[in-house]
Amino acid sequence: MGKRIVVGNDIFEKFIRDDGYYVDKTELIYDLVENNRNEVTLFTRPRRFGKTLTMSMMECFFDIRRDSVDLFTDRKILEDHPDFCKEWMNQYPVLFFTFKDIEGLSFSSAYEMLKNRISGKCAELVDLAEDPRVTERDRKAFFRLLNEEGSISDIKSSLDTVMRMMHAVYGKPVILLIDEYDVPLSKAAESKNKEYYRQMLDVIRGIMSISLKTNEYLKFAVVTGCLRISKESIFTGVNNFACYSVTSRKFSRYFGFTEEEVIRMLDAFGLSGRMDLIRKWYDGYIFGNTEVFCPWDVVSYLSAVLYDEEEEPQNFWANTSSNAILDFFVNHRKFDASEKFEILLNGGTITEDVCEELTYDRISESEKNLWSVMLMTGYVSKADKSVSRGRVKLRIPNTEIAGIFRDAVVARFERTMDAGNVDAFVTAMWNRDEETASRMLTDILWDSISYFDYGEDYYHGMLNGIFTSRGFAPDSNDEAGLGRLDLRVKDRGKRRILLMEFKRSKREADLDADCDEAIAQILRNGYDRAVPEGYGQQLVYGIAFYAKTAKVKRMK
Repeated sequence: MGKRIVVGNDIFEKFIRDDGYYVDKTELIYDLVENNRNEVTLFTRPRRFGKTLTMSMMECFFDIRRDSVDLFTDRKILEDHPDFCKEWMNQYPVLFFTFKDIEGLSFSSAYEMLKNRISGKCAELVDLAEDPRVTERDRKAFFRLLNEEGSISDIKSSLDTVMRMMHAVYGKPVILLIDEYDVPLSKAAESKNKEYYRQMLDVIRGIMSISLKTNEYLKFAVVTGCLRISKESIFTGVNNFACYSVTSRKFSRYFGFTEEEVIRMLDAFGLSGRMDLIRKWYDGYIFGNTEVFCPWDVVSYLSAVLYDEEEEPQNFWANTSSNAILDFFVNHRKFDASEKFEILLNGGTITEDVCEELTYDRISESEKNLWSVMLMTGYVSKADKSVSRGRVKLRIPNTEIAGIFRDAVVARFERTMDAGNVDAFVTAMWNRDEETASRMLTDILWDSISYFDYGEDYYHGMLNGIFTSRGFAPDSNDEAGLGRLDLRVKDRGKRRILLMEFKRSKREADLDADCDEAIAQILRNGYDRAVPEGYGQQLVYGIAFYAKTAKVKRMK
């Protein structure tokens, strides 16, 4: 059987046994153990960059309870480092725990999810409690956790308790893998409930500190997340601690797909002709000095194309990740980053101070913090491969993320349009006042963020939103005559209609001529002839746009 594109499976053993096409990242294990010797290693990367699958891969490799040779046959780690594999493969007890999806509308609901997740992990390891080498004290604590009857102290000590039991049974120190450690804090911060955040912080800090600080049962630990949280003292006192973020050179090639890896994948499925599209939509992230593609997007698109070869690239990120931080930044009242957003949306770069140690509850305290989070979570990327700390040149990585930015910015613009200008524009349109309509529409545009790639669709959507906000129900791209009219607005009470066709001008000097062409198109296609029964007045307009300037012209 040939390899398959597998989407959404982040359990390494199942992924391999299902003949999933695996982009080999096993060399990370050798690099981690032989070249670094950190007691605790934290990898921070955006969501959907393969952190969980990589952690599951490490669990399979090290876990003494498994026989994993067949899973790593033909992998780089076994081919290039056979002696290392003999020494380390399936030689240590491993505790793999994920905080992914631990969330809720309140602390109590999120805490119940955490207790349930810990109970599930205990159920997987229930045979430990039957071993006579485990102390009675640990056995009782274990069963309280298993039955979801543990106190908050039991929860904070849960990983430490299980590690101590593993050490007693196997006589070896434990490798601890903690995935997405900051998800509960991120979700608590999104709730805007300070007490919820404070309580969750207390629990997560307790779990992390007890299991990681001077733990005689710990061989080493690997932790993943989006942000490095240090001001809350989660990692304070942890010996030999190292953090590798999106700005670090070390380990930069292990999360995300490199261009060479994507080319090989496309060749394997006969899709090499899609490379330019994939590069435009899903490439552009720079971690350390390595440019990478978002793996979730690449495999999602390839899966869609293998099902339907006509499938076009789409935004897969928006369907899997919360865009709360971007929406929060765009709508923040204290910081107006409109000009910077405009530069980014037009393909430019900005240089910002970046802090790698953040706290979720203090993100909004400074614009620096917000740009730092945007970088760490993948909404912007480094603009070049230079490794710099402090000030970093930033850009939007690709078409997919530009679309998310654009939607957030457009939504903000529609919510904050000046009501006076909108009312004046609508009134001028009904009153046949072209000059006032042009001036008011231009003023509205100047309150927005221009984006060279919006095209007619952006302007179309904006006009539709303006009339909808004033109680009308516009017909957008409605069939009329020989084609589709851009916008028809009916005023049922006064039995009158506006017909509008839009053009995007290449130069400001072309605005007048493009308005004439828009009107001619209405006449040529007979859009003006389909007048609903009972309506008397029908006004025909051509509207042309150049960046933030609008020209409104009425057919005389």
